[in-house]
Amino acid sequence: QVQLVESGGGLVQAGGSLRLSCAASGSIFSIDGMGWYRQAPGKQRELVAVIIRGNSGNYLDSVKGRFTISGDNAKKMVYLQMNSLKPEDTAVYYCSAQIDDRYYWGKGTLVTVSS
Repeated sequence: QVQLVESGGGLVQAGGSLRLSCAASGSIFSIDGMGWYRQAPGKQRELVAVIIRGNSGNYLDSVKGRFTISGDNAKKMVYLQMNSLKPEDTAVYYCSAQIDDRYYWGKGTLVTVSS
């Protein structure tokens, strides 16, 4: 049973920073990709950033230059460094991973950015 557990969310003022972490555990042979999604109230879930086989890939346009995704496959971790946070970044952030050809989701961590 594979589990993804996020941490690092919280309340921060606009302009501040947070670092999200996601740990994968369980029976894992190969991690093909890990990423972060977010869902704001009343909105659809959207892809924030993804890292595939150690190479960072797509970023949501609105976070480019402010957010950085990184990963450590050996530790089965993925991180999202979020700088210059804006109130519109407020959302539940979910970790997602493609592991052994299956997709998994974490339960999410809430990020609230106050103006």
